[in-house]
Amino acid sequence: MIRVSFLPRLLPLAFLLAASVRSYGCAACLGNSDSAMAQAMNWGIMTLLVVVLGVLFGIAAFFVYIARRSALVTAGTSLETYPEDTKKFA
Repeated sequence: MIRVSFLPRLLPLAFLLAASVRSYGCAACLGNSDSAMAQAMNWGIMTLLVVVLGVLFGIAAFFVYIARRSALVTAGTSLETYPEDTKKFA
């Protein structure tokens, strides 16, 4: 006969029953949107948004730079012979 241990099955249930009601949701889920935790969550979201957009802008700027440089090479024009007013963008 196979002996089945009930401890691995009952341990998660015991943790769920012992957990307080406060651990079930964040401030937004519980409806307290003016709390310090909700403000910190909003600042965290904004910080991550700024970082992600900064990285995406850097990648886009790099590809624009590469496209402009390849257009110069394709045209057979070096940066020294290119007009002075467009050198600042290359």
